[in-house]
Amino acid sequence: MVTLVNNTWYPDSKKNCYSHDKKPIEVYMFIDPLCPECWGLEPIIKKLRIEYGRYFSIKHVLSGRLATLNLSSKKNYEHMARVWEKTASRSGMSCDGSLWHENPIDAPYNVSLAIKAAELQGRRVGIKFLRKLQEVLFLEKQNISDIKVLEECAKSVGLDVKEFIHDMHSESAAKAFQCDLQITTEMDVTEIPTLVFFNENVEDEGIKITGSYPYEVYVQILEEMLLEKPEKDLPPPLETFLKIFKFVASKEIAIVYNLPITQIEREMKKLLLKQVVEQIPAKYGTFWRYIED
Repeated sequence: MVTLVNNTWYPDSKKNCYSHDKKPIEVYMFIDPLCPECWGLEPIIKKLRIEYGRYFSIKHVLSGRLATLNLSSKKNYEHMARVWEKTASRSGMSCDGSLWHENPIDAPYNVSLAIKAAELQGRRVGIKFLRKLQEVLFLEKQNISDIKVLEECAKSVGLDVKEFIHDMHSESAAKAFQCDLQITTEMDVTEIPTLVFFNENVEDEGIKITGSYPYEVYVQILEEMLLEKPEKDLPPPLETFLKIFKFVASKEIAIVYNLPITQIEREMKKLLLKQVVEQIPAKYGTFWRYIED
């Protein structure tokens, strides 16, 4: 569903909680780290960033939807497991619903605070941390609300772990999460994922798009907001792409390069033989990890 939003949350607005990069378009991406639909949107977002990243920046906003659920009930666990399996089979981004029977998330609020704590060390490393959480959650079936798991994720993306743990329990992280919840309420976001596009003109309304759509829909929205056809950048050579992103699904590569999964997997197996990558099997599809020199 596409709707219009009053443009009072563009970064130049005094009430905005965020700093920003000066690009023509600002995208607010409302997510929940436990949401498989958000994980399933990763290939589209990756392609959009590669082809049109010069025109927009993304702010991740935690909706708090799953953090407020009573996940302790067996009925909710069963529901979450079914949703994960259904989403994985449809999106091609694997997530294993058996986690909810074997190692369920027992403190989702911790996850939200951890993401906000990571962002205090910089937006770029905050995005890396979020991606790492999604990987260990959806593929490795780890309880990402466990403090030891959070520490390991922080360490793996290069965060200062001591500072990260301190910030998790600080007023700054709690306030940042509350700011996200405030934005969610004021923009009337009731479903995730939701993306809201704003341009520089505060007189113009933003465009809110709820749910997942084909790639071309997001490009069309960029064109409408820029009032011109944006110049598309080509994706980098495959090995460069892998070196940048480190750990990706065959589905993500296929979307970015606009090629069939079968062709992508043939190319990846060549790189496997050259020991450029290692293959990581998943319940649905295949992932690849770049081997650092």
